[in-house]
Amino acid sequence: MTANPLLVALDVSTAEEAVRLATKLKSAAGGFKVGLELLNGPGPGVISALRRLDLPVFVDAKLHDIPNTVRAAARQLGTWGARWVTVHAGGGRAMIEAAMEGLVAGARGNPAGILAVTVLTSLDAAQLAATGVTGTPGRQVARLARLAAAGFAEGVVCAPLELGDVAQVAPGLLRVTPGIRPAGDSNDDQLRTATPQEAIRRGADFLVIGRPITRASDPLAAAQRILRELPGVELSG
Repeated sequence: MTANPLLVALDVSTAEEAVRLATKLKSAAGGFKVGLELLNGPGPGVISALRRLDLPVFVDAKLHDIPNTVRAAARQLGTWGARWVTVHAGGGRAMIEAAMEGLVAGARGNPAGILAVTVLTSLDAAQLAATGVTGTPGRQVARLARLAAAGFAEGVVCAPLELGDVAQVAPGLLRVTPGIRPAGDSNDDQLRTATPQEAIRRGADFLVIGRPITRASDPLAAAQRILRELPGVELSG
């Protein structure tokens, strides 16, 4: 591994706090995640503010609607500078394709790709079954990964334990993995988790890590400690 795989989840409520935290973490991050709290609070302008730090911004919008609506929403996020935008893979191939078309149009030649969310890391097999999906989370992730590939997504978002399922059915997809918890940390509301080292060994391309870094007494030191445990990653500061 040579690229920095760490996407820091900026799950905070204000743009000022997000930019301040990102600026502090710039030397140890491979990029930043903007989630629903920021998108529904200060709004998508925070994307362009973070892009000024010259690192990619992963916009975890989890779009899920009819194709035309998703195309328009993804296009708007592309104009703000999103490098990646998430959609729910359960929306189907046509929706994923529409999201990709919209995002690329909005990005105007800048690198941009759709990441299809498979099964949320807060769900286990029993909770998934309660939604009407039978079988293991791994089987559902594989099913949705095939849809993502057919819809020209750049990658998928999946739990660490299902990375191998994605690699088997759609090896060309980028694999972005939340539910990462350093050894000894609380899982919080995540159920299907792994340590950073385990996720990399299983084939993750990017690790989305929030609270273990952002709620640490020294966020930069926490991020650097995680990176030092990953072979082949060089700290830039």
